[in-house]
Amino acid sequence: MDGSFRIGRIFGIPILIHYSFILVIPLFAWIIGSQITVTTEMLQGFFSVPIDTSYISEGIMPWVLGTIVALGLFGGVLLHELAHSVVARRKGIKINSITLMIFGGIASMEEGVPDPKAELPMALVGPIASLVVGLVCMGIAYVVPAVIKNPPVAGIVIFVFGYLGVLNIILFAFNLLPAFPMDGGRVLRAWLAERMPIHRATKIAADIGKGFAIIFGLIGLFFFSPFLILIALFIYIGASMESTAVKYSFLLHDVTVGDMMSSPVTTVPPTLPVSQVITMMYSSKHLGFPVVERDTLIGMVTLADINQMTSIDREAMQVRDVMTRDPVTLPPTAPVIDALKIMSARNFGRIPVVHDGKILGIVTRTDIIKVTELKQI
Repeated sequence: MDGSFRIGRIFGIPILIHYSFILVIPLFAWIIGSQITVTTEMLQGFFSVPIDTSYISEGIMPWVLGTIVALGLFGGVLLHELAHSVVARRKGIKINSITLMIFGGIASMEEGVPDPKAELPMALVGPIASLVVGLVCMGIAYVVPAVIKNPPVAGIVIFVFGYLGVLNIILFAFNLLPAFPMDGGRVLRAWLAERMPIHRATKIAADIGKGFAIIFGLIGLFFFSPFLILIALFIYIGASMESTAVKYSFLLHDVTVGDMMSSPVTTVPPTLPVSQVITMMYSSKHLGFPVVERDTLIGMVTLADINQMTSIDREAMQVRDVMTRDPVTLPPTAPVIDALKIMSARNFGRIPVVHDGKILGIVTRTDIIKVTELKQI
């Protein structure tokens, strides 16, 4: 994921941290530290355990404890995502990475059309992991007074584990809301998919998720809660994107690029002046052409390549000066969904179809959209 850096591996899965995670930890630490007195009273009433605040409210300790709790919360989020990932791998799904970010964690998985029988346990195990972490932390908070005889030290430990216990239980409950793409929404999608095609089940679950997002957004506006508004946007956009992705995966699962490629292809030689390429783009309404020399594909020239040059430079340049060399290609037997994934990941508009070094055709994003529309008839 863009804006992320790797910090290590667990069970062979790369663990990444998004820049938003670095921003949110100090924010959470400040919020927790500034409300430490109110929170301590809440925990004391909830657990019915006396909490000595001698050290808790002393000096910079509120901010230190805020940081510890914030890091502990994201540690619980990591365990939540690891639980998803371990079950996914047992179901034969490849896990690319886990990224910790402002809204929690995201496990990047390689999968096509979701399998309801695999998705149900995958979706449930994350909240269950949060529940277990929450109950363990609560258990520790209860036994601390009997183990640690120094009341101020015991107060610190009760505060940290008690707070983490409550937060993880809230995380468990929140994730079970049927607001797709959260875990509860995935459980709903898996249940619906046993009764209807997966793309219809996804659309229904996504629509329900969007409904929750609108409710969260309105509540956030009413109570002036920016965080709740951001969560609403996250759910709404996530539901829309995944619903679209599953629709394409389902409708195009048996289509290859050879079935839908445009052929023959208009190609250009590497010696063609850039000015003539621009004229071809105007006349054909195509914004990219394969570059062929001696019947061999050697590059792609697109409007984006040309726009990197000034108008004065273009007059003296040939295609070879601006083209993208070693372009991404696909064989005619490749699934169209692979082409769509490459286009989305790299922001491509077209991919040449090549066999034995010879260009057979070209598949564009527009071609894929048209075929998808026809498949829905």
